Amino acid sequence: MAPARDFYEILGVPRTASQDEIQRAYRKLARKQHPDVSKHPDSEETFKQASEAYDVLSDPSTRKRYDAFGPEFRRVSEDVDPEAFSRARQARARAGSGVGGRGGAGADQGFVSDIDLESLLGSMFGASGAGQGRGRASWGPIPGADQETELDVSVEEAYRGGRRSISVQGPDGSRTLRVTIPAGVTDGQRIRLAGQGARGTDGAPPGDLYLIARIAPHPRYRVQGRDVHVELRLAPWEAALGTTVALETPDGEAKVKVPAGTSSGRQLRLRGRGLPNPRGSPGHLFASARVMVPSKLSDQEQRLFSELADISSFDPRAS
Repeated sequence: MAPARDFYEILGVPRTASQDEIQRAYRKLARKQHPDVSKHPDSEETFKQASEAYDVLSDPSTRKRYDAFGPEFRRVSEDVDPEAFSRARQARARAGSGVGGRGGAGADQGFVSDIDLESLLGSMFGASGAGQGRGRASWGPIPGADQETELDVSVEEAYRGGRRSISVQGPDGSRTLRVTIPAGVTDGQRIRLAGQGARGTDGAPPGDLYLIARIAPHPRYRVQGRDVHVELRLAPWEAALGTTVALETPDGEAKVKVPAGTSSGRQLRLRGRGLPNPRGSPGHLFASARVMVPSKLSDQEQRLFSELADISSFDPRAS
């Protein structure tokens, strides 16, 4: 049986790829290899492999187990510590290459005949695995693993920042943390909370907790990077004659100059009124014009619109 392909190789990303890079790679493959789109005979199998790879790598906890245990990660008991497993694997590799042991010519594919692998791996698998009945191996202090979780951030919080209490679920139960959301945080940005990850063993320091910011949908604003988009509603005469109107933004009220002859869909840019940037230029705010027509007209409005229709030569459907 052919060895299982590496999930990173299937998606075409490095092992250091971010969650966003993994998602983009999967979407690109899915669009290209979906059986309803691709005519290639292997498209269905390729699509299945890409879906499986994405299911594993898109989940931080599952990805961590895959990185630690490889293709056999589903068969390894949940109570096996990935850090301890990695240390054992590295020790075995060093022994197999003759580093710190009697390897070299007598080694077979990286394993040394007189290395007691049961003792080496016994502490990981307990009674159900290697080293049954023997004492647990001592690995010494092992630093705690880093953890990550997503944090929904409102557009207003992304502008101004703030403090908030969040609940984090971990192996030791739920914890409540008071966190600072920096002003100008963008979608996908990682916020590091030092020492708030998993506990270490034998007095080793804990890992870090990373909050992945996700800008929550908003009924008025749409965020792209540091740019913010909002709809600007205009009366027909405001769009035709030009005007200056007040516009509510997440950063407070702004004045928008509307040029004469503005049609629906025109983008009016307010420089520097997007998300702030602590280390550079802020984003912009784009107001998209939308001309609104009264649903009901008074008698006078009806008369004036009729007069305009009679004297105007404007044809909106002309090329």
